[in-house]
Order: sequence, then structure tokens, then C-alpha cells
Amino acid sequence: MHQITDRLFVGNIYDAVQPPAQIGALLFVAEDAAVDPPAWLVTGRIPFREFREADPRLLADAVAWVERHVGDNRVMVCCRAGMGRSVSVVMAYLCCVERMAYSDVLKLVMTRRPGAMPLPQLEETIKDVKRIRQAKQQS
Repeated sequence: MHQITDRLFVGNIYDAVQPPAQIGALLFVAEDAAVDPPAWLVTGRIPFREFREADPRLLADAVAWVERHVGDNRVMVCCRAGMGRSVSVVMAYLCCVERMAYSDVLKLVMTRRPGAMPLPQLEETIKDVKRIRQAKQQS
């Protein structure tokens, strides 16, 4: 498990099965695996394919899930290895909700999660997510 901010963490499939007590909510984002996290944990699952561009609608859903739960919890986003999909969701959250610049988020994540490999075309997909979120706010 790697701490990205004071309330956001990324982890792998093993972290999802046995999360530390400090984690209050877990979002599992791997399409190719399933986990059975502890019952005391608030959990969600939004599946992303490994090494592929993220579907902007799914990424928007993942950002909204984190946004709903991060206020009351420390949130861990997990995928199989904890390097690509989970990192990408956290990056999208920081860009879309915390309004951080993509370049700053990338530097932060690469420092806090060595070996991170954001999904392809993530910066462009985050722009799509911002448009989706803006359209929802206007309707």
C-alpha cells in the first residue's frame, strides 16, 4: 500500500483482502480479478481493463465514488498490482475534484508510488471526465 495524500492510498489485490485498520473505504478497479474484502469496510467495484485507455464514463464513476467516501474515510483504491488502474483513478480524482494540475499530480504519484504506470492517454481521458462532470452539474 502506498499513501498518495493524507486520505488517499493505492494498493494491490493483497492490500484489498487485508487492508490496514486505518482504511475505511476501498474501491477495487480491476476487471480481471475479484476480492472478498472484510465486511467492516465500505467497498465498491468499478472494473477497468489493464493496460488500456480508461472509459471516461467509468473513470467519472470512480472519481465520484472516491469523492463520496473520502470525506469520512481514508480511501484505498486497489487493482491487481497497484500500479496502473488504481493510480489512474487517484490521479483523476486529484485533477477533477482537488483541481490539481495533471503535471503536479503525475509528479506526486510517481514520488509516492514508485513504479506507477498510469493508463494510456490518461491526461486526455481526465479532460473527458471533467466534461462529463460539468455536464452532470449543469443538468
